[in-house]
Amino acid sequence: MSFYDELIARTLDEREEFQEIPIIRGTLGGGAVTRSMYVDFLTQAYHHVKHTFSLLALAASRTTEPCYQKALLSYMNEERGHDEWILEDIRAIGGDATGVREGRPGPACELMVAYSYFAIERVSPFALLGSVHVLEGMSVAFAQGAASAIKAGLGLRQEEGFSYLRSHGALDVEHVAFFQALVNEIADEKIREIIIHSSKMFYKLYGDIFRELGIRHGVVAHAA
Repeated sequence: MSFYDELIARTLDEREEFQEIPIIRGTLGGGAVTRSMYVDFLTQAYHHVKHTFSLLALAASRTTEPCYQKALLSYMNEERGHDEWILEDIRAIGGDATGVREGRPGPACELMVAYSYFAIERVSPFALLGSVHVLEGMSVAFAQGAASAIKAGLGLRQEEGFSYLRSHGALDVEHVAFFQALVNEIADEKIREIIIHSSKMFYKLYGDIFRELGIRHGVVAHAA
């Protein structure tokens, strides 16, 4: 079994729990989506995506592994400016992009970002890979379907307002393949355990953003 396969197997419970979050299950199942709910989602996305470049740079500065550092530097170039895509989407659907830029994230998003910096600085630069595994893996699984469901739910004909979801659904397919090759090169068992633990943490922390969204928008009541 490759390490990537082991990672998938050992985080199965966390992934299934994430997939059962009411707002995710409801959106993909054709549940009602309001404009304010979608703007709120994009707002939280902006406030964690804007840290992606900095987190990659931090991990690159902390590692002494040349191959890992090279991979992070390459990844940085691809991730630059994605936060601006989100602000453009917010503007396109009539949201207050300036207010989002100058505002603060919800508590769950703030905690996830704080943990990201802590894990890289105080645990290991390889802890970043847990974040990559969860955020990009879930993007592949849900982004395209969510974009279509939200667009239909809002009764929109326009394509504007969905660049973040649609582009990430496509881009992250490549990123997941890149991630798979990268982690399969890691032989150190201690580093492997750090990545598995970090992935479990990010399923919980990222999931809490959606649980919090559900509470704010009354979607929790639809849980089975």
